[in-house]
Amino acid sequence: MAQQVEQQLTSELLGILQKERYATIATVDFETGGPNVNAISWVYAPGPEKIYFAVDNRSRIVQNIKNNPKVVLTTIAFGTTFSISGDANVKVEKLEGVPLKLALIEIKIHEVRDVMFYGSKISADVSYEKTYDKEAAEKLDRQVMEAMKKA
Repeated sequence: MAQQVEQQLTSELLGILQKERYATIATVDFETGGPNVNAISWVYAPGPEKIYFAVDNRSRIVQNIKNNPKVVLTTIAFGTTFSISGDANVKVEKLEGVPLKLALIEIKIHEVRDVMFYGSKISADVSYEKTYDKEAAEKLDRQVMEAMKKA
């Protein structure tokens, strides 16, 4: 059966990408030209055609995107793995209202693919926990998500 390719987020994916969640971001390394993959969690989709994420503005991700905008965001949901490719740009160099120096990256989506291998499904959702002060983590997460929503 042929794999279905969407040009934007489905309503189900849009819903799950409107809150913090585990994802990976693949960029083209500015020095080696090879792939560079990082785990991220501050992700927000303001609509079906784009995704925002926040990272430290000194991150290699930022330099990679400035050099080559091609990215792939990967997330696990609904028992499968989604690959979301597009062109990224630094929308904001430093998010306002956040105590850290975070850049806001915008991805303009070109393709959304279900890339799970045939005949299988993810049997447990990915979860993680912050390993520093829980109250401080929750406050920071709220600040970052609100700043992304306002951008």
